[in-house]
This record gives sequence, structure tokens and C-alpha cells, in this order.
Amino acid sequence: MGSATYIHLSPEADLPSPESTSPARVIVIVEADVTPNWQAKVSHWLVEAGCLYMLAWGNGCSTWDDSVDLANINQFKFEEIPESKFVMTTWHQNEPLNEVFWFAKNNAFHPSVQLERTVLLHISSRPRGPELLEGYAEA
Repeated sequence: MGSATYIHLSPEADLPSPESTSPARVIVIVEADVTPNWQAKVSHWLVEAGCLYMLAWGNGCSTWDDSVDLANINQFKFEEIPESKFVMTTWHQNEPLNEVFWFAKNNAFHPSVQLERTVLLHISSRPRGPELLEGYAEA
């Protein structure tokens, strides 16, 4: 749980192929405005890539919570979601990012699946990988 991987996405960029589909907790760090359509695409991409616990922080973070919830519901065509595929979501408006990192490490656990990975998904016009990874490691 101590280390994480970093993925930078520029706003409205094409989405890469998922590096892994193993279960993950993903901290979505939103430092740029995005369109609702692109946000929906990213949310579906997260769910398909194995995200089972999404924590949103930054610009419009409450909409990311809703968007990932909807992507999870759509994944099962509005039918019952199996517990092992249910995506937990939280949003952290008005909280310092280091507190979100601490929360991810100490409280963001799935009720039925061991989360194998932690991903920092940074949506911004410029990458800040080393800085964000260091912040996560120190939380």
C-alpha cells in the first residue's frame, strides 16, 4: 500500500490502454476542467481497468463520484452489481490532497476484494508525477 503508480492525462486526451486490470484504488486528481463527455469516457475506462475504489479530489470532484458510479451501473446494464465488482466512490472537496492520500492508505478498502494497486490519475495540463508520488509516499 505504500507505493503507487502515476498516470498523467491531459484534458480531453485520448485514453491509453490500461496497464493492468487487477483490482485498484484510484485517486483521481483533477486540476483541469474537462467536458462531461470526456469525464464519462474516463470513468468507463477506470471501471474497465479494474478500479474498485475511486477517490476524487480537485475541480468538480463531486461530479467524478457520480460519473464513476454511473459507469459502474452501466457496466452491468442497470442490473444488480456483483459485490466483487462494485466500485466504492468518495469525493474530497475542500480537503488538502495529503489528507486524501492518508485516507486512501488507511481507509479506502473494498469490502470483498483485496486491492492490489494504487494509482494516482492526474488530470492536468502539465504532469507532476514525482511531486505527487512523493506526497503519497509521505502521507
